[in-house]
Formats: sequence, C-alpha cells, structure tokens
Amino acid sequence: MAVLLITYDLNNETKRPPLLQTLKDLFPAWARLSESSYAVSTDLPPEQVYNALAPLLDADDNCFVITLNRPWWGRAQQDDVMEWLKGAL
Repeated sequence: MAVLLITYDLNNETKRPPLLQTLKDLFPAWARLSESSYAVSTDLPPEQVYNALAPLLDADDNCFVITLNRPWWGRAQQDDVMEWLKGAL
C-alpha cells in the first residue's frame, strides 16, 4: 500500500464536513497532519483519490494528492501521528 498526502484549501467552509467524512469513509487508515492535510494508506493511485474528492470541491478550492515516500521529516503534537507514519511508510 502507498501513503498519500491529501492537502486542501477550501474557500467555503460548509464543504469541510462532507469532504472530511468522505475522506474518512474511503480511507479507514489515515492520520491528520494539520488542519487541512491528511495522510492516507491506500492501493488507489493519486488520480483516483482526487477524482473521488473532486465533486466536493468548489471552483475556487485547492486540493492536491501526493505520494509520500521516505525519507520524510516532521513534527506532530500527537505521538500517534508520528507512529502511524513510521509504520505506514
């Protein structure tokens, strides 16, 4: 399985709850990296993940789906996020 980074910037905050619910429904293995960035474990390619989320985006929103690889480095307030990334990658 690959780990993908999903990062977005929504200009209409009413879209956030449906987007997050869809993300969590589609990808049971995920970690929240920041307010608008999630790492998900999936066999789907980035294009299919984006296409699943695209109907929830407005024309002025931004969304990227990027494959994560090692090496990576970062810091999180929650230890479980770091452990999830270490185990998933």
